[in-house]
Amino acid sequence: MKTARLEDMIKGWFVGNFEPSLIRTNDVEVAVKEYRKGDYETRHYHKIATEITVIITGKVRMNGTEYVPGDIIVMEPDDATDFECLEDGTRNVVVKWPGANNDKYLCE
Repeated sequence: MKTARLEDMIKGWFVGNFEPSLIRTNDVEVAVKEYRKGDYETRHYHKIATEITVIITGKVRMNGTEYVPGDIIVMEPDDATDFECLEDGTRNVVVKWPGANNDKYLCE
């Protein structure tokens, strides 16, 4: 049996082709991410990966739409989004398939 702590992972990513990782693979990437109100990611897209975000707690805004616990957002390749956390303690689960290093492109 293997154990780890989420806080020891980089930005919550614990499966994928990076270190540390519990399963090192290019097949998929998985993270549990926690945010504070005001945390923001610039509008970006992926050319290869599909990214699935599940809101677990809190509230976020992506592309001008607010999402709450239970919402699942699927961003397919070339779909662009920004991300803003609207509440402290917001948590989400993110799955990227396939895992693709250096597949994040900022929009101009």
